[in-house]
This record gives sequence, C-alpha cells and structure tokens, in this order.
Amino acid sequence: MMKTCTISQERENTERRKNHMEIRMPAYSYNEKLARTITAAFMLDMNPTVEEVADVKTAVSEAVTNSIIHGYGTYEKKEEVPMIRMICEQNDLELTVIIEDEGCGIEDIAKAMEPLYTTRPDLERSGMGFAFMEAFMNEIKVISSPGEGTKVIMKKKIAGVLED
Repeated sequence: MMKTCTISQERENTERRKNHMEIRMPAYSYNEKLARTITAAFMLDMNPTVEEVADVKTAVSEAVTNSIIHGYGTYEKKEEVPMIRMICEQNDLELTVIIEDEGCGIEDIAKAMEPLYTTRPDLERSGMGFAFMEAFMNEIKVISSPGEGTKVIMKKKIAGVLED
C-alpha cells in the first residue's frame, strides 16, 4: 500500500521527531522519581513499547541516583543544595538522555563502570548502576574528572512507528 502525504504533513512528522527539553532539579533522592516520570512522558511521542519505557526509566533512575549518592554524597553542611541537570532529546527514533552533576567527579571511569564496584559500601550500594545503564540502553558514555563533576550520556533506539 502506497502512502501519500503533503509537504506540510512531512514537515509535521519531521518536527515531531525532533524535540529537546532540559531541567535542573535539586539533588534530593525523591527527585529520582521525578526524573524517571518526566523522561517517560517526554518519550511517549516516539511510540515506545512498555519495555522500552521501563528500560529508559531504570537507566535514568540509576544515573540520577549515582549523581546524588556518589557525585554529591553528603551535602547537608553546604549552604546551597546541589543541582542535577537532565537533558532529553528526540532525534527521529533515537532518545538521548544526559544526566549531569557538578559533584566530586570520577577518578577512574573504567573502574567505576565495573559491576559490583562502589565507592559507598557504607551505604550498602550494590555497584550495579553503570551495569544496569549499559544493559538497558544502546549506548552509554561517561565524561568525568575529579572535582569537575560527571556527565552520563545515554542513547536508546526506539522501535516506535509513525502513526497515520
């Protein structure tokens, strides 16, 4: 069956597949739920499967939790609550989620990404955050320097279909 559409419909479909949003939120543990929910709502226009939404929500949860627990640690003594920046981008059927903090940074990224490695055994952390991100997303990149914070860039291809 042959599909036809006008130029204005083509533009609308193209515009609909490119989108960008950015938020900043205080590094409170309960904002991890907010980040997951916002990301899930943002990706709905891509017509994802329930499994794809669950995968992305899990990866976002792990990245935000890492920023709070490992990036900022204890900040009760600071005058200002540190912030986490989240960027979501749609580019056709690829979702990019960036989680960025200005925390302590990561000295050895390769070591930090090893399953079961944690810098916070005192909090009974499992050390599986990066492993889960890698398992649920198609691509993950970590940019970090000690004292400079961390940026986690995650990408996921969505198997959504254009609706008529």
